Amino acid sequence: MKNRGRGRYRNRGRALALILVCAAMLAGGFYLVILQPLPGIPSFGKTRSAHVKSEGILLDRNGKVVHELRIHSQGRRLDWTALHDISPALQSAVVFAEDRRFYRHRGIDWLSVGSAVGGIFHSSRTRGASTLTMQLAAMLDSSLRPEQSRRSFFQKLRQVRAARAYEQSWSKPEILEAYLNLVTFRGELQGVSAATRGLFSKEPQGLNDLESVILCALLRSPNAGSRSVAARANALAQALHLPLRNAEIEAAARSIFEKPYYIRPQIALAPHIALQLFKDAESPGGSPAELTCTLESGLQAFAAESLRRHVISVNSRNMHDGSALVVDNNSGEVLGYVGNVGARSSARYVDGIQAKRQAGSTLKPFVYALAFDHRLLTPASLLEDSPLDIPVPGGVYRPRNYDNRFHGTVTARIALASSLNVPAVQALNLIGVNGFVDSLRQLGFEDVRTPEFYGPSLALGSADVSLWNLVNAYRAIANSGIWSPLRITPREPPGSRQRVVSAEAAFLVSDILSDRESRSWTFDLESPLSTRFWTAVKTGTSKDMRDNWCVGFSDRYTVGVWAGNFSGEPMWNVSGITGAAPVWIEIMNRLHGNDVSRKPHPPAGLVRKLVNIPSVSQSKQEWFLKGTETTLVQHAAGRIVPRIAYPAAGTVVALDPDIPPEDQRVFFEAEPKETRLEWILDGYSLGVSAALLPWPPSKGKHVLQLLDDLGKEVDSVNFEVRGN
Repeated sequence: MKNRGRGRYRNRGRALALILVCAAMLAGGFYLVILQPLPGIPSFGKTRSAHVKSEGILLDRNGKVVHELRIHSQGRRLDWTALHDISPALQSAVVFAEDRRFYRHRGIDWLSVGSAVGGIFHSSRTRGASTLTMQLAAMLDSSLRPEQSRRSFFQKLRQVRAARAYEQSWSKPEILEAYLNLVTFRGELQGVSAATRGLFSKEPQGLNDLESVILCALLRSPNAGSRSVAARANALAQALHLPLRNAEIEAAARSIFEKPYYIRPQIALAPHIALQLFKDAESPGGSPAELTCTLESGLQAFAAESLRRHVISVNSRNMHDGSALVVDNNSGEVLGYVGNVGARSSARYVDGIQAKRQAGSTLKPFVYALAFDHRLLTPASLLEDSPLDIPVPGGVYRPRNYDNRFHGTVTARIALASSLNVPAVQALNLIGVNGFVDSLRQLGFEDVRTPEFYGPSLALGSADVSLWNLVNAYRAIANSGIWSPLRITPREPPGSRQRVVSAEAAFLVSDILSDRESRSWTFDLESPLSTRFWTAVKTGTSKDMRDNWCVGFSDRYTVGVWAGNFSGEPMWNVSGITGAAPVWIEIMNRLHGNDVSRKPHPPAGLVRKLVNIPSVSQSKQEWFLKGTETTLVQHAAGRIVPRIAYPAAGTVVALDPDIPPEDQRVFFEAEPKETRLEWILDGYSLGVSAALLPWPPSKGKHVLQLLDDLGKEVDSVNFEVRGN
């Protein structure tokens, strides 16, 4: 009994000591909290204005948002949300769960404090005594946040003092609004806007009771699993007497938390430009990142939708990607930049404006511009559109037209307007591949390779170019031969202007590319290239239909469209007319509305003459550079020089092992086909050249000669036959 009594007295002593310690702490706390002056705190307005989004905002030329892009890696924060834009269901759930007497206390809930102290003596688990105001104080002052798992006693006292200061300076709605915008709900989702858009794909005002209790259940443990969240949400729903079933809450929690969350941008019209401009914009703690670009949001949305709709309509022909670029001719400002509308994830981030693809026939205007400049051709010059074999290293290059037909003698105007291939190669041979490569570099195609890499195929667009450079090169033609860099932001300087084509040659090319009649040799009079106002336009299709281009300009704008597959797959029967041109004309019509596009004025260095061209049965007014004008264009008189049409010099013939040798033949062809000309192969006569001569090939190197009736050699070629 004595020991039991002694234990009782000992426990009473310990309790008394604990009471005295608590009393001393409470007295000290009362002095610090009540009697000491309150600390200075930021105003609500300053706190709200200091809120930094994790998203960069790209504005168009008129201040409208065209894209949102995350640029801050520390936390995910969206726009500050006013309290009246937050669901009342969520507000009620948060206040009930975190601070039931929020609207009755002045920053400190003394009943909760007493309950917490009582729990110390009874060793029972109780909820914390922190009010919403105290939690807000810790969010805004890093020194009030716990260094370990719990705050120290004096941190708690300072937190209480700060809460009292906020309650004196801020209204209750302001405290609740700030809390909901600053609290972390889950992972990196900070603030109610990021949480609701990331987890529920909706705005804060749209939350219902089920979503509100689930979101509120995250406040105590933001990274808890779906079961724990569902259990807390179910308990909260019962306490609030909400008509929600446990199974319903569990199913919703599983669907939300067992998959990655995603915040879809509210406006995402220019992802590729945003990535370019914001790549160095990471600035945590700085002011909200807003950049202004030269895009026009309405045009950007229209171009993207037009391109997306057309790509979908041609999906069945294996066309899945597309890009479009719109620029202002005078300023060089980019008005529309649609990098890619393809839906395939493998190409989602490819920027089709900067990607390099084979140019196809879009380089032909620059071939003719250089030939006009050097006075090697006029628009009325005659060119032959007929089969042509050109020896190149490794074999023979044989250009063909898109429709696999040849049109015979044509003018340079018809050849360019109708995009005929053989005349373009002939024009390139006149100016030389070296000179053309230099001209392309001046036009902004800085990545073109050496002339030896391309050979004569460069006239037909074997070079890889970007839509960015191609559109700007056409813009130089639209600007009378003056080139300057494009601009995507207003702060960029205009850049130096340099002449790359004479004003006269630029006018001639523009006039030809706008000539609907001359274009009709390949394209119909009415096609997607035919606008109701003046435009000059060119299409292009690369090898195996892997790329479609349509680039053209009016007096104010240049528009370029590319269509194809970033994977490199060929399209199926899709040309520039059916692939890219329909989008080009839609954008051009949108740009001009009811406006007109005026034809360019001819420079002083040009004259116009009525010219007769018997070879094409034409008599028409034509433009000439001064000094090149004429009234009659015809083939030069004189005897046609005989030649070997096939094989070309350097031809390599490969024997097919699957065909019996006696069934294989090589056909020798001469022009003109005359009986007075004789074939000589390796010194032996094969007969006259009046018709195609079939020859059974034999392995080895051979010399083929063409002799006239006097036995004089008029032409000869070397060729080789390989195989078993």
